[in-house]
Amino acid sequence: MPAEIGQPAPEFTAAASTGEQVSRESLRGKAYVLYFYPKNDTPGCTKEACGFRDLGAEFAAAGAQIFGVSGDSLKSHDKFIQKYGLTFPLLSDPDHSLHAAFDTWGEKKLYGKVSMGTVRSTFLIDADGVIRGAWRKVKVDGHVEAVLAAVKAL
Repeated sequence: MPAEIGQPAPEFTAAASTGEQVSRESLRGKAYVLYFYPKNDTPGCTKEACGFRDLGAEFAAAGAQIFGVSGDSLKSHDKFIQKYGLTFPLLSDPDHSLHAAFDTWGEKKLYGKVSMGTVRSTFLIDADGVIRGAWRKVKVDGHVEAVLAAVKAL
């Protein structure tokens, strides 16, 4: 069942770049953004991460925490965070179980070639653990601003 607006966020637990385990339960009582991206240090993913970094203070002021999610290792996440001065945790999902829970792992086509991978997607979850925003097949330009507007409207 795909994660849909108005439904409780799926149960999840993932290792964070902070060294902690982050779960739906550990985030109860806080609004948060989960954005799923294909790979650290690639052009679109870097642009998206830096967009969330640049507006991070506004997300915090609006009461929402940001988490990036990819299949990359924690070591790779640490390098990505250091290289671009990211100010929010990245979650490692090497087995794609978190991707599966939010239905963000699937077929992708590039130059006519079909492969499996992360479908760039973002979810806004409120303090009660309910999905209040879902963006699928995200185009990076203008996306972070749209998510921030949704956070401010909570």
